[in-house]
Amino acid sequence: MTETTRRLALAGLLLGGFALTPLTAAAQDCPRGTLDARFCDRDGDLVADVPTEPRQLTDPRTLVFAYTPVEDPAVYRRVWAEFIDHLAKATGRQVQFFPVQSNAAQIEAMRAGRLHVAGFNTGAVPLAVNCAGFVPFAMMASRDNEFGYHMQVIVHRDSPIQRMEDLRGRLVAFSSPTSNSGYKYPSWLLREQFGLQEGRDYRTAFSGRHDNSVTGVANKDYDAAPIADSVMFRMFERNVVPRDALRSIYKSDPFPTTAYGVVHNLHPDLQAKIREAFFNFPWEGTALYAEFQRSQPPVSKFIPITYKEYWKVIRDVDTASGVSYTCR
Repeated sequence: MTETTRRLALAGLLLGGFALTPLTAAAQDCPRGTLDARFCDRDGDLVADVPTEPRQLTDPRTLVFAYTPVEDPAVYRRVWAEFIDHLAKATGRQVQFFPVQSNAAQIEAMRAGRLHVAGFNTGAVPLAVNCAGFVPFAMMASRDNEFGYHMQVIVHRDSPIQRMEDLRGRLVAFSSPTSNSGYKYPSWLLREQFGLQEGRDYRTAFSGRHDNSVTGVANKDYDAAPIADSVMFRMFERNVVPRDALRSIYKSDPFPTTAYGVVHNLHPDLQAKIREAFFNFPWEGTALYAEFQRSQPPVSKFIPITYKEYWKVIRDVDTASGVSYTCR
């Protein structure tokens, strides 16, 4: 078992609560690809179909929304407040913000039927799709439809580390095992491109979140950390960390950013209202606009996406790393 596979297996164990409350039970055999056995994928779009039996649909009076736990949940309760009010008006339902503390907890909540609408971070999306029935349909973008973020490997400005090869013997902080930029891609990159094996050539720690990794490097708790630079840029703008405290020794090509969507078994009429609410949300003057204007590129709208197209690069990295989307 590779170290990456072991880490993902550990993440799967953390998601052991998946078996608590099944969302659907596939009574008949059907095409599903890598999806959990409870789901069907008859149209080949790689995400779970809406159940065909009415009794398998859910139509909750209160919708639960969660944003990916990459930063302080308390900050993002305020940031998302106006969007949640907008979503409530568009659907005619109460909407509750759920401040999740980990990717594992967020995926478990959706699989157990306690989470209906969510933004999952890039690396967690495949597990959410395959194990929890997540159906992503939107992503943030700029006015010119630019989107995405880069994985950067950061060090303290005073560090002697200048190149990726200099990480040998150092302490590298990853964020979480399911994070694309915080673990899966950089551990694969270090192994395949720079010949550095986790646990053999460098020591590791898991900070839990990208913002913890950024502050940890700034405070010299870690020698280096791979992070999503969109998180770092927002922290700079909020003066959480001085911009000149850090240096980057590696920058990747862009990746898709947080995917927004619903659990597959929400009533289709309710799903349609939720989608519409994302795409007609008036960003100008909101806390969401103010916060994500700090991103690079600065974003100001949601654009439609598909998991099959936009997450191909992430699935390819997972395949090359020996990751399988096994649900426990």
